[in-house]
Amino acid sequence: MFIRTLFIASAALAAGITAAQAQVVTLTDPTGDDNGPGTYIYPTDAAYPPGSFDLTELKVEVKGKNVNFKSSVNQRLDDPWGMDVGFAVQMIFIFIDTDRTEGSGHTDGLPGLNIEFAPEDAWDKVIVLSPQPASRVQAEVASKAADKADDILIPRRTTGRGKSISAKVKVDDIGSSDPATWGYQVVMQSNEGFPAKGDLLTRRVNEFEGQHRFGGGHDLMCDPHLMDVIAGDASGAPEEVALQHEMLSYSCSDDGSADELAKLTMVRR
Repeated sequence: MFIRTLFIASAALAAGITAAQAQVVTLTDPTGDDNGPGTYIYPTDAAYPPGSFDLTELKVEVKGKNVNFKSSVNQRLDDPWGMDVGFAVQMIFIFIDTDRTEGSGHTDGLPGLNIEFAPEDAWDKVIVLSPQPASRVQAEVASKAADKADDILIPRRTTGRGKSISAKVKVDDIGSSDPATWGYQVVMQSNEGFPAKGDLLTRRVNEFEGQHRFGGGHDLMCDPHLMDVIAGDASGAPEEVALQHEMLSYSCSDDGSADELAKLTMVRR
């Protein structure tokens, strides 16, 4: 009886460890690919030092009733604009597919990103990591993305420390408690306090770089407005750079509209 009880207890303990391990997901991205489809250039102002928009890791961890998100970059964070949260120039969108069901969720991106998602990779929730006050982000969502407001999760507070930007949201707001079952896409953008009309606090990419403008893209609205994403299986392998560039490829018509938007896919584990 004692041996059987010990076996059951050991099995339960092992199952508990496995469940606990499933509550943490770590995705990595190769360095040096913070150039969008391969051509993008940083703004010229010193507020945007090299590596500021180079994603290196996303860690997702369930702790109690919350899910913690920690995204890291290849440059120590700074706060040149006095945002008082430990960072200023970055803005990160963490798209997640919680149900892995084709036809469920959204295939269009958020205003200003100029992206779409493959139907089988539609997103159900997106977590916005912004240095702007949550009230400002909420107001922008209400005026520019009201049709998706229920699926845009804005943490009460997002903070930067060292090279990492962190925030938490409630498990109940996501609707699924096991991050190991989710699909992910992480979009690195730049916090824009004075966005173009219709853009969700995002900074545009132009043909030529400027003091506060990325270059290497297109002056109109056919190119993806982002600097880095995750690709492949997010292991950080060198070949994921080429996969990113391929995923972010786009084509423009003569009038500058998009013939084909960059189509993002999810990373799944």
